[in-house]
Parts: sequence; C-alpha cells; structure tokens
Amino acid sequence: MWDVFLSYSRSDADRVRPLVRALSDGGLSVFTDETGVASFAGISDTIRRELSRSKALLAYYSAGYPEREACQWELTTAYLAGLGEGDPRRRVMVLNPERTTDHIHPVELRDARHASFDDPAALVSDVRAHLARIDESMTITEPGVRRWLLGTPEPRPDFLGRLSELWQVHSALHAHAAPLVTGRAAALAVQIRGMAGIGKTLLAQEYALRFEAAYPGGVCWVNGEAYDESVRALGTSDGSALFEYFDAIGEPFLWIVDDVPAECFEAREIAAMRAPHPLGRTLFTLRSRSYDVLGTPVDVGPLDAPHARVLAGDDALAEAVDGHPLAAGLLGRAVRSGEQPERLYDRLHARGRSLLDTLADEDVTGSVVRDVGTRDTADALRCMAALHPLPLTTDEVAQVLAAADRVPRVVASRRATNGVRELRARSLLTPATDERWSLHPVTLHAWHHHDPAPARAEALRHAALRTLCGRRDPVTLAFPDSRREAPMAAPSESERMAAYDMQVELVTRIGVQELAPGTGSLREALASLKSLIDFTRATLHTYSIGLERGADLGRPTVQSLAYALVNDTIRPFTTPWHPRLAAYEARCPVDTSPLDHEAAWPEADTMRAELAALREPLLRIVGGLGDISGADFGVAATG
Repeated sequence: MWDVFLSYSRSDADRVRPLVRALSDGGLSVFTDETGVASFAGISDTIRRELSRSKALLAYYSAGYPEREACQWELTTAYLAGLGEGDPRRRVMVLNPERTTDHIHPVELRDARHASFDDPAALVSDVRAHLARIDESMTITEPGVRRWLLGTPEPRPDFLGRLSELWQVHSALHAHAAPLVTGRAAALAVQIRGMAGIGKTLLAQEYALRFEAAYPGGVCWVNGEAYDESVRALGTSDGSALFEYFDAIGEPFLWIVDDVPAECFEAREIAAMRAPHPLGRTLFTLRSRSYDVLGTPVDVGPLDAPHARVLAGDDALAEAVDGHPLAAGLLGRAVRSGEQPERLYDRLHARGRSLLDTLADEDVTGSVVRDVGTRDTADALRCMAALHPLPLTTDEVAQVLAAADRVPRVVASRRATNGVRELRARSLLTPATDERWSLHPVTLHAWHHHDPAPARAEALRHAALRTLCGRRDPVTLAFPDSRREAPMAAPSESERMAAYDMQVELVTRIGVQELAPGTGSLREALASLKSLIDFTRATLHTYSIGLERGADLGRPTVQSLAYALVNDTIRPFTTPWHPRLAAYEARCPVDTSPLDHEAAWPEADTMRAELAALREPLLRIVGGLGDISGADFGVAATG
C-alpha cells in the first residue's frame, strides 16, 4: 500500500523530484506515474489500481495542473473516493506552488489549507499527520447513480473532455460550503447554457453519475418542457407535498431540470422550478442567456480541437463543424461504420437534405434554429450568414437592412438591435472581437436547411455584399482587341448593381473556379452553367436591362456582357454537351453510381477540356463587369 499517490503535470517534473525525495526520506512510500494516462482514455487500469492501493492523493496543483486531463482524472477519482466517505478532503491533499488559489477546483479544495514546499521538513510532517488519521487505502468505485428518484434520461454517448466544466458545476453548486472563499452563505442554482447539441444534457448526466456521493438523497431528473407532468410522477401535485417528501428523506439531493424552454416562461416561472426543499441543489440546462438571476451560469462551448478530432474521426470533419459534439459524433459514427471522410465532407456541404439529419435519421438541425421566431431575429441571422465566416456588428446588420428594405437607418438600427439581442440570448451567436458576432458552422448549416424564406436570404446576401464589401480601386485590365488605361464609369447605379450581382455569382461558378482533373461532376458543371443563364436573366429583369447585343459604345456594358455570357459563351458549350451526356447517363447500370459511370465515359476528357477552355472568356467577362461595378475579387483577366 502506498502512503501517497503524487499527481502532477509532466511539465512540473523537475520541480516535483525534490518533493519525491523529501517524502521518501521522511519514511513515506510514494507512487509517481512516469507514463501518464493515454489521451482521452479516461483513467487507465494501472492508475485506478494504484490509486486503490494508496491512502491519499497529493496534488502538486500548479497553474498548469488543471490543463492536464490525466491530472484531472486522478484528482476526480480521489476526490470522489473521499466524498463517498463524507469528506472529499480526507483523500486529497493540495500543494499549491502559486501565489493565488483561483486556479484550484473544486471549491472545497480551494478553501482547504494548502501545503508549501518552502519548508520540506514541515511539509513532510503535515503529510504524515494527515495520513495518521487514515488506516486503509481508498475505495475506487465506478460511477453510476444508485437512486434516480424521478425520471430517467436517455442513454448517454461516450463523455469526452469537459472535465473543467464538471468542476465548475460542482464548485458552483457547493460555493456555500466555502463562504470565506466564495462570499456565499446560501446555495444557489446553477444553469448550464449553450446552443442546441453542444452537450448541456450530457454534461448534467455525467455530473450526476460521477458526483452521486455528494447527493445521498438521490437524483431527480425533470423534463423542463413537461415540468408539471414530470413532478406528478412523484405522486405529488403541490409544493407542500414535495417539501414533506424530501424532508422525510432528510439527505441532500440533486434536482436537475433539463431543457428549459425559456422562450415559453418568464424568469419567475423558471425560478419556481427550483428544488422544492432546502436540501436540494438545482441544476438547469437551457439555451437562453437572458436569465442570469436564476443562478450561476456555466457556459458550454464547442469541444477543443483534440477532443473534437477524436469524436469526429477526421481533422477536416471536426473543423467543419467547429467542435460541435452532436454533429461531430454523428460524423464520427459514420466514419467508424466505413464511410469515407472526404465523401462525408462533400455531402455535409451539398444541397438537399442535411447530412446530419440523414445520419441521425431525424430532424436534428431543426432543433438548432427552433428559436428563430421573429422577423427581426431571422433577418439578423440571414445577414450573419451572408458573410460567414466574417463576424458582423449590430451596426453592420443595420446597414444591410437599410439598404435591402430602403428604410431609414433609425428603423433598421432598431430591427438589427432586436434581432442580434435575441440571437445572443438564444445562444445562436458566438462573440468575436470588438463587439462583433459570428455564427457557429452548425448554426449556419441548420439555417440553410430550415430558412423559411430563402428568397429573402438571397436579397439580404446581395445587399450585404454591396453594402459591406468595400470596393477596391479600379484596376487596368488588358483585352485582346484593345488596351484601356482606366475603366469606364458605370452609366447608372442600376447597371453598377447589376454588374456587381452578376460578378459575384460568376466568380463562384465552376467555369471560373477550375475543376481539377478527375474531380467534381460534369453533370453538376452543366447544371451550374444552366443556372447561371437563369440568374443572369433574372438579374437583368430586376434592374430593367434588356438581353440584346447592344449598341457599340466603345466600352462594354452590362447588356453586352450579359449577351456575350449567355449567347456567345455558355450556350455554345451546353447546347451540344447536354444531350450527349444525358444520352450516356440513361445507360447507367443500376448497380453503378452516377459518378463512377460518368468517370468511365469516353468523351469525359474532351468535355472537361472544353469546360476548361471556357475559363478564359468567362474571366474576360468578369473583368468587364468589374470595370462597371468597381469591385475586384482578385480574379485576373487573361489577355
């Protein structure tokens, strides 16, 4: 049996060696792990075994200690062993080499007397005195709530990361246990807040499972959306009966109110859902950030990159969903079942049904944006989505709304303020810098699939690009038939706006963005070019511009460039290739994928070559439109 299990960050190894010698010279047996716990593996069997053979854990609680996952697993295990015996400090001792205690969690350890290595002899004496009160090694048990007094949550997926959040929850629920440190003499509720799918419920479940020893009275799991029905499951219907129920138990209990639909309740109504007895500790999970009066907030964000990578099974997929646990978990499950990450990445960004909904076999993305209920909120979200991933300020949202709707700035500012405030309150915006806000990629993905007014979104996207993307200085472009030293001014504001809209659309199309050999789909390339014809016609109609060759004014006009785009460039390509490809596609065997069938087409290379040849005339048209709009997207024209 070990007297001391020494827990420390590997970065503190040099500082810890003299401590090990001092303890050993003082007659104490000390276990030190030289290998550490494998990343994301929880606590290893070796560490669990040696902890169970130790009387107490001594934590070298440096500033870097909380950042080491292995250290946190060791500390949590020893802490819970002591907690099961009635005092978490019985099995944990803290040596704090820092000048402050702010980095120490949980709060009970922050409130404890911390050892110091300034006097090694005194330290060894303190450790021996502490161990003299302990006869046996600590008992390590697997977490698992013994008493669900009310409700049973859905089976939980694997818990990953979030150790610091677990300690934050526990410290906040027990802040009154250390009044000299926290300044609180009474228990307060704790609210776990964050966007949909970010892991609020999972964190609450994991906390209940791991810290069951702190709640001998049991755990109550209440559905916030059906609170009254959940409470009636206890066999009581009013507050006095609940009070008597828990008063008879006479032990501290944990009261979890999960998924509170804050938009349906006022603060006083949510407050009434707190634990019905002073012995209860209340934990809310909700999306709203508008109810600070309810209790101490613990805000949950995306997983860090290493944990997200493990969950998603691929770096690119983890980055695409920015550490969102629900999305990363769905993608990771698909990867483990044999799906190719590259294929999943493409499907994640494809049109049609959301890949996340397909993998979950239910509408999980709809839940992410369910709180976008007002016109102002939806329009603010559309403005944010228009320039994602660039962050926007409330004033910039107002500029877009004023330009799109031709309303006074004071009206647009009021609408923008209301919309951004609601998005922030619903955890649908992520703070950036300098009062700027951005969207999480999963929020953007969900909104693209659930925006009830896509035409409105397109109008705001165009307004955002025209209003917020500052025009660069005009540039000189060379053409085969002439060399102009300066661009001509647009003849009207309508023509300039039409040129800008066409230019934005054109530079993102497959003819301008090169299609690498053997990649992409020729059918999609044809569809993209066909939709460009439709977009050009619609834009000319919007700005009352005809589609004729136009008079020779000595300079390109929107009218002449549009004619060249539709009739001189795209149609000569699509007219012969569309029927030829369609005829080949009709012969696709039922057991062959369309992409594999297309790749085997004898004429595929020829079509790709002609598609690549479109880039030169398209770039010339982009350059002409840029002369009119005054915008430069960094796409150089060819001469």
